[in-house]
Amino acid sequence: MEPIKIQPTRNTPAVLLDPSRGVFKMYGRSSPENSIQFYEPLRSALANHITVERVDVRIKMEYFNTSSSKCIYDLLKELKSLETKGKEVIVRWYYDEDDEDMLEAGEDYSDLLNLPFRFIEYHPDQQRQKSA
Repeated sequence: MEPIKIQPTRNTPAVLLDPSRGVFKMYGRSSPENSIQFYEPLRSALANHITVERVDVRIKMEYFNTSSSKCIYDLLKELKSLETKGKEVIVRWYYDEDDEDMLEAGEDYSDLLNLPFRFIEYHPDQQRQKSA
């Protein structure tokens, strides 16, 4: 399967999903008019086309609306399914140091799915990052 590359817009995040390399990156804002239409191809690719034993996930969202939240949960649920099948899944959840809500959203996803996350705090005006 060819990698899925989506450029960011005002309402949708940037995405790189390369199932053959086990790479899934998503960042930006998510409030598409139809969240299911936007996220379903990603969910399907995670469910059906991951061929490697290790999946490296990096999520750095500035904002997502309620319908996007459900779709992101569904993506993470697919990743949990891969972990259950014996694949190594590494989720890095980036959050702005001033955005407690985004940190809590990641913690909630991690707890709900029993999927370990690595939380990485960043400052939006600097390149420095530190693990939480």
